[in-house]
Amino acid sequence: MGAGALQPARLWPRDVLKVGAVGLRTRPMRAFLSALGIAIGIAAMVAVVGVSSSSRADLDRALAALGTNLLTVTPGSTLTGGKAQLPLESEAMVARIRPVQEVSAIGLLEEAKVYRSNKIPETETNGLATYATRSDLRAATGAELRSGAWLNAATGTYPATVLGSTAAERLGIGHAGPGVKVLIGGKWFTVVGILAKAPLAPELDSAALVGWPVAQSRLGFDGHPTTIYTRSEDASVEDVRAVLGATANPEATNEVEVSRPSDALAAKKAAGEAFTGLLLGLGAVALLVGGVGVANTMVISVLERRSEIGLRRSLGATRGQIRTQFLAESLLLSALGGLGGALLGTMVTLLYALYQGWPIVVPAWAVFGGVGATLVIGALAGLYPAIRASRLSPTEALATP
Repeated sequence: MGAGALQPARLWPRDVLKVGAVGLRTRPMRAFLSALGIAIGIAAMVAVVGVSSSSRADLDRALAALGTNLLTVTPGSTLTGGKAQLPLESEAMVARIRPVQEVSAIGLLEEAKVYRSNKIPETETNGLATYATRSDLRAATGAELRSGAWLNAATGTYPATVLGSTAAERLGIGHAGPGVKVLIGGKWFTVVGILAKAPLAPELDSAALVGWPVAQSRLGFDGHPTTIYTRSEDASVEDVRAVLGATANPEATNEVEVSRPSDALAAKKAAGEAFTGLLLGLGAVALLVGGVGVANTMVISVLERRSEIGLRRSLGATRGQIRTQFLAESLLLSALGGLGGALLGTMVTLLYALYQGWPIVVPAWAVFGGVGATLVIGALAGLYPAIRASRLSPTEALATP
């Protein structure tokens, strides 16, 4: 090349954006309709992912209330057929299992019978039991209060009790209060609270619950738990169950009974797998539709702008610059559609979740992944039209009517 030969002007990133936007500005309606097609596809994907994720979050919340991650440890029988006993340290040892998130316990007080007054014969126990209770029992079992307050660090040291729903009905107590008392183990206890039905721990329904310290100081409780409740990470429930017995009573593992995970956990896993497959399928279809729309628009654009391409080539534009121009136009078109679709899909999810009363969940991967995938599809869809445009010679392009 001679010393006086002209070098083609270099396209800076700002210039690439300008020339890429030429086709969008000169044909705004076509660009709008093409971007709209992409936006609808991406909005559908984001909305389906968002609505499904919000629905799944609501389902997870409902399944969690059914105790999908709740396991219980109770003493079994000894080799001689007698009733086994959990060690005093069993609760603390179980709490050291890494995936375990909540631990609490109750201890049965077999001799502490519950009566409405001291006028009732001792044989008429109404099938009620008394349990020493940890203050964090509600968090582990999901039990809710119907009236009054729960036992805390202060009331757990005084003669105060919380009645299960069935126990309150049998004792004829409708509400908790300072003047409401019951006789437990021959001592008067103030009813500070009444529980609602406890579906995860039905043994609490027909029980009077007293604080662990007061049970030891006034009712002769020996401190051995009779039921330990644990909440674990969902993914680790089976692993926790496998070591729970040996951890609770390492010297006599065969004397420990561990509940199996709730059937709701299997339902939760199955629902998650179904949602994942649905989302991947719909996302793939939406991206495919968007890519076809971009490719169609760019091919038509190249055919209609052959004279423009020829003029630019005759003025010194290189094949690479022509290719870059149409590729940039394809990416801009895809970006507009992708961003608009992500915003639209997010809004649809927000409104629908609020209408249904669900938690609002729009996964970030769906939004950013949708936009990113749209750009990739747009680049692939615009690659052939861009290469085709760059291969047109100036004379061939200018000769086209």
